[in-house]
Amino acid sequence: MKQLLIIRHAKSSLDALTDFDRPLNNRGQMEAAEMAQKLIAENITVDAFISSPALRAISTASYFLEAFQQKGKLLYNQITEAPELYDAELDTFFHVTEKLDDAIQSAALFSHNPGITEFAYKCSSFKQEIVPMPTCGVVGIAVDAASWKDFSAAPKHFLFFYSPKKN
Repeated sequence: MKQLLIIRHAKSSLDALTDFDRPLNNRGQMEAAEMAQKLIAENITVDAFISSPALRAISTASYFLEAFQQKGKLLYNQITEAPELYDAELDTFFHVTEKLDDAIQSAALFSHNPGITEFAYKCSSFKQEIVPMPTCGVVGIAVDAASWKDFSAAPKHFLFFYSPKKN
């Protein structure tokens, strides 16, 4: 059994030269830290963090990594950048997930809308409140597979949905 956390980047500023370089705004920084602590309070484990390299996504992942480093239970003590997660379509999320190392039992993917919402929908029957997936929203999925390469075909089960506005 594997676990996948699907996380949309936190709220970002619109004051940037390019979409790729948009930083988190103050609210986004606060919510990223709060959501990371929420996962820790719920005893959720994460072995690896995989993120779009866009500034707002990698910054969100950094808040989560820092919180989990303090917990001291990481398999990989860094963020893996996956350039293909920037402006990703549905198939890309499946491809990135299927390439994960099988030593990873729980992974967190950080990316952007609309692709991240579509991926969360595809992996779960839980669609109520994720319309679209809010900034810094987290969807947890259990995957009935021993290997990530089997992710696409493996049965998936909704575990939880956390949102800064609901928690």
